[in-house]
Amino acid sequence: MAEADRKLSEHVLLSGNEAVARGAWEAGVRFGSGYPGTPSSEILPALAALGEAYVEWSVNEKCALEAGAGASLAGARALVTMKHVGLNVASDPLFTLSYTGVEGGLVIVSADDPSMHSSQNEQDNRNYARAAKIPMLEPSDSQEARDLCMRAFEMSEEFDTPVLLRLVTRLSHSDGLVSVGQREEVPLRGEFEPNPPKYVMVPAHARVRRQAMAERTQRLIALAEETDLNREEPGDASIGIVSSGVPYQYAREVFPEASFFKLGLVWPLPPERLRRFAESVEKLYVIEELDPFLTEQIRAMGMTVEPVEESFRLGELTPGRVRAMVTGEAAPDTAPDDDLPPRPPCASSRLT
Repeated sequence: MAEADRKLSEHVLLSGNEAVARGAWEAGVRFGSGYPGTPSSEILPALAALGEAYVEWSVNEKCALEAGAGASLAGARALVTMKHVGLNVASDPLFTLSYTGVEGGLVIVSADDPSMHSSQNEQDNRNYARAAKIPMLEPSDSQEARDLCMRAFEMSEEFDTPVLLRLVTRLSHSDGLVSVGQREEVPLRGEFEPNPPKYVMVPAHARVRRQAMAERTQRLIALAEETDLNREEPGDASIGIVSSGVPYQYAREVFPEASFFKLGLVWPLPPERLRRFAESVEKLYVIEELDPFLTEQIRAMGMTVEPVEESFRLGELTPGRVRAMVTGEAAPDTAPDDDLPPRPPCASSRLT
């Protein structure tokens, strides 16, 4: 259903987590599963509060993903949620699902935790998208959390793949105004029919499916080259910034005059669009939290990216740290939380 047909007339104040739940609900999700872990924990309760979908906590993330896969193979759209370390537990079925593909759309939320506000590590789960060879979307505010969740279900079914939706703590727990619509009742995609060559990954079948994955990746790259999920924002050609997610918001705040290439689809990347953007600016910076995930891929494409001090790979970014990354000034001598407003309360009742 086109966005214009959804009558996006209502504006609601939602956290990023609540916005994901709202997007899944509007996309007609029938099944939600997950394992509670901050910063992802509020998504499933918010989805349950909206009604219509069956929602359950699982005993661990692997079981949650396998339950979601079962719903998908039965033809239902399914949402599976977990924090970043939970994807380690779910990685076994994740990599196999990349081979088998889906029936109903299958969207997996990975909520990363830069600065380890409630976690034992701050791993960057963008690496899972590349390793598993499945697309990843990354919203930069609550509105995009709703919108990209809906797009993820469409992408999952169009490209026969699970889709990763990456959140971070700062987005999950920050509120923003969101234009919302009505729920779309999506019919089941047929009934489950045994299809061993597609769903039983013994080596003989997996080799064939591996070729299908390679072809899918090429189709996804073609999508990345034309989709509005990625966009160029022309400005001062002396500074070009490639960014995504929450760091994009900080960079726009600190360098409003700069030229931007804003990524919503963070894997796979659009090589030709990025090359054209790089050629249009004097200096190219990549503003990202944690691992140099985008930086390394863009450099591998042959583009020159300005170096960043390794200290900026640790912890959350802030507007002050982003300024220091580009200008070379001393980074603010404050903890990330000292540079940002406190987390507002999360109230799932605001979705209704």
